[in-house]
Amino acid sequence: MNALTISVVLLWVAVLVLAVLLWAISRQVGVLFERVAPMGALVTDSGPPVGAPSPVFQLTGIQSEAVQIGGEQAVPNLVFFLSPTCPVCKKLLPVLKAVAQDERQHLRIVLASDGEASEHLQFVQQQGLGDMPYVLSTQLGMEYRVSRLPYAVLLDKQGVVVSKGLVNSREQLDSLLNAHDMQTPTIQQYLSGSPA
Repeated sequence: MNALTISVVLLWVAVLVLAVLLWAISRQVGVLFERVAPMGALVTDSGPPVGAPSPVFQLTGIQSEAVQIGGEQAVPNLVFFLSPTCPVCKKLLPVLKAVAQDERQHLRIVLASDGEASEHLQFVQQQGLGDMPYVLSTQLGMEYRVSRLPYAVLLDKQGVVVSKGLVNSREQLDSLLNAHDMQTPTIQQYLSGSPA
């Protein structure tokens, strides 16, 4: 055997070893996904509890639109509390816009904050949020006991709080929507088999 044949054989052996290692690693990743439960939104005990009706608010959005939060609605409402200075909120805006577009027949997203209207109008224009209702209300944040951002509350068609929590990632936002679909307050309670 010459040197070329030996090098080709050694390369094929290396490729086969790497293929086996890749298979073993992918198997381990699959096992980890089965063992690690998804991290849902951080649910707080403050504000209206899950299962209780939300207070009803008749508000005017910063683009002069009438916005009702709570009470009977045509579709469930996701009230998303944010701030123009919150970097995590800005990171989640593309996700919110995609959800608002994809679920427009089944879900309404209401953006909520407080502060100066001019700053928020500029934020709406910069981020392209004109299609979603945007309200400024200190009272709204106080009623829901929002202490950290971004925070979201999902209300069903009757205005009942079905899930809520601190949302720092797309997965945590999805966990609120999934909890609603599975008719359980949190993903963690669903996985543990705890009663709602």
